Amino acid sequence: MNKIISTVLLTLASLPAWANLNIFATVPEWGALAKEIGGDKVRVYTATNAFQDPHRIEAKPSLLAQARQAQLVIAAGADLEIGWLPLVLRDSGNSAIQTGRPGYFEASAFVNRLDVPTTLDRSHGDVHAAGNPHIHLDPRNVLKVGEALTARMAELDAANAASYQAAFKTFAGKWQVAIARWEKEAAPLRGLPVLVHHQSFVYLDNWLGLKEIGSLEPKAGIEPTSGHLTGLLTRQQTVPARMVLRGAYQQEGPSQWIAGKTGIPAVLLPYTVGGTPEAKDLFGLYDDTIQRLLKGIR
Repeated sequence: MNKIISTVLLTLASLPAWANLNIFATVPEWGALAKEIGGDKVRVYTATNAFQDPHRIEAKPSLLAQARQAQLVIAAGADLEIGWLPLVLRDSGNSAIQTGRPGYFEASAFVNRLDVPTTLDRSHGDVHAAGNPHIHLDPRNVLKVGEALTARMAELDAANAASYQAAFKTFAGKWQVAIARWEKEAAPLRGLPVLVHHQSFVYLDNWLGLKEIGSLEPKAGIEPTSGHLTGLLTRQQTVPARMVLRGAYQQEGPSQWIAGKTGIPAVLLPYTVGGTPEAKDLFGLYDDTIQRLLKGIR
């Protein structure tokens, strides 16, 4: 019997070391943050990429398979994933990651959300009852979420708690230095009037002082129409915008049409990690976003 046990132990010792914490991130920004905190102590699966609309994802079997193995789900929350994540959670059969359990984490629960509606009226389009969910585009929110996420990861994987805490401390120090640099670089953008394809950039606007004066979507989540775009073109004569912004997952046609008719630049922003070749990680996301905005006013 002792010989059998010894053989089993030797076999186990020869197997590759597996990650301690399996993480299912719904969107790239929170997957990237989990990697910054977890390093080689975690395995992070990101359910979407920068070229997919995070509102509209199909709950495919591949997502269910990944959720079934997860010990922690990191969601943006504020109804961003309402069309698909509840189905994935339900059909995964994984009790540990259900809403209300330690294995379920919503980033938006740890920040002050903007654009929280006072009344819910679906005639206004795809209105998020809990406020605008695109919270990651203010880097100060990333710090708040990171602190809470570190505590949750340490709770779920106590053996590596010290490693997570040390990694976040290092990340936070670098991040705060970067924020100061970004704010200095972006000073010329303050007060700049812009048009946006979708209200994806509310937190970016709030942080940098951009002035959003119109959306190409007639209502939130409703694709631009010719009539609405023509109205924006007319308004440009009296309330002019200096550029029109869109995210990597949004169609370029409407913003290019406005740019062609008005002469203002159509600026593509990465929106999230992977949205442009330069936005390879969270630091690259902000570096590239600010450089693209500054290029738009030169």
